[in-house]
Amino acid sequence: MSDPAGRSGPGRVLVVIYAIFAIGATSRAAVQILTRFDQAPLAYTLSALAGVVYIVATVGLIMGGRTSLRVAAVSCTVELVGVLVVGAFSVLDPAAFPDDTVWSRFGSGYLFIPLVLPVLGLLWLRRITRSRTAGEPV
Repeated sequence: MSDPAGRSGPGRVLVVIYAIFAIGATSRAAVQILTRFDQAPLAYTLSALAGVVYIVATVGLIMGGRTSLRVAAVSCTVELVGVLVVGAFSVLDPAAFPDDTVWSRFGSGYLFIPLVLPVLGLLWLRRITRSRTAGEPV
């Protein structure tokens, strides 16, 4: 593990938040899919997808290598697009979402953290990339 992205204060906090969302979204989706998938298949599938995205981002941030950080950046980008698309769709067609997902209504059920988190992740990754290019400590 070379120079992990989560080594310093803000990076460590970001990794912890991503890990919490990874565990929370994945476990919630697993329970929903196993117990009542027929009630809201779209919502529960999107929750599972969100969980996978959070897991990939978390691992990428923890690993910290060049490729891992690129994977984390792609994950944060997918997350941001997902929050915006699912958020808009859930507001425009609430009947399609009889149960909430992490990303529905732009993450309102999670204090809008899902909307802010990928932006913070991308900003952090940009800072790390610039620091490494300039040879500065993160």
